[in-house]
This record gives sequence, structure tokens and C-alpha cells, in this order.
Amino acid sequence: MAPPKKFTRQKIIDTAFEIAKAEGIDAITIRKIAAKLGSSIAPIYVNFTDVEQLIQEVVAKTLEVSRQLLSEQQSGEPFRDIGIASIRFAKEYSVLFRDLVMKNNSHMKHNEDHVNILVQQMKSDPLLKGFSDEELKQILLKMQIFQTGLSVMVANDLLPDDFNEEKMIEMLDRTADDVITAARLRQSNQMSEGENLR
Repeated sequence: MAPPKKFTRQKIIDTAFEIAKAEGIDAITIRKIAAKLGSSIAPIYVNFTDVEQLIQEVVAKTLEVSRQLLSEQQSGEPFRDIGIASIRFAKEYSVLFRDLVMKNNSHMKHNEDHVNILVQQMKSDPLLKGFSDEELKQILLKMQIFQTGLSVMVANDLLPDDFNEEKMIEMLDRTADDVITAARLRQSNQMSEGENLR
């Protein structure tokens, strides 16, 4: 009898990720992974206690892919970079995007550490100088709401046929300008009100 095949933990995660990318997270099963690997289920259970532990690893890999797409954007304009990465993720990983962003699930909860990393990145943008961390978080949240909506439309192929990536980026830029201009105006009005109270 031939010895059982051995697979690394990473190979099992990568295989589960490929299943999730094509069919969705709910399609991940131990048996399906074993079949794709040409193996019994034993090597999978050697590395993972259950399918939920494996799904958590797939979600972690998905977030890493998302961070990689963001790191590839180097325009120096954080909103543009975040937006382009979001659009590309929605386009290239549309099944996973719909699973993680559009479905109510426990995998994608608000992550304050991630927000703080993005706020630090935003501080390098000259257009965002002079805003407090709280103001930057509010600007970020408004842009994330817009970017998520745009990405949902990309993932579901809801945009007009002629609405290419160039037009999406132009819309992201204009929306970011509008959000920043409104925040500056609000900041200026608050300063004026503060001076009038003196």
C-alpha cells in the first residue's frame, strides 16, 4: 500500500483559498479540499481541527491579498490607492468580495488597528495635513462607504459597459476631493465659530 500523501499547512490553505475564490467561502469543505489535493481527509485533520479553523486561515489569506493589492498602489494619494486596490480586489476576486463584504458574516468586523494603519498612511498626503486623527477617521469612513458601494457595483457587474477603470479612478479622485473640501470647510467654520465666541 502506498504511503499517504503529505501536504503542508500552506498548501491546504492555498487549495481552500482557490475553492473559495471560485465558489465562495461556504463551498469550503474538508472533503472537497481532499478531493482537490487527491488525498484522504487525514492530512487536513492533521493540520486543522475543523473546517472553521481552515476558513479563518482563508479569510486571513484573503486579507493579505487585499493588503498586497494596496501595497502595489504607490501614487502618494491614499484615497486613490485604497480605492484602486478595492476596485481591483472586487474585480479579480468577485466571489470572495461578495462573500466577505456583501453577506452578513463574522469574518469582516470593524478593525480599529487596520483603521489606524490607514490613518497613518493618510498623514503622508499633503492634502490631508492639519486634520486630527478623529477627522481623518471620519474622512476615511466616508470614502470607505463610497468605495465599498463602487466595489459592489464592480463585483456585480452593475456599471455601464463604457465605465472602465480609468473612469472609476477619476470618480474616486473627484469624490475624495469633494469629501476633503467639505471637511476643510467644516474645519474652517468651526475655527471661525470658536474665534467669534471669544
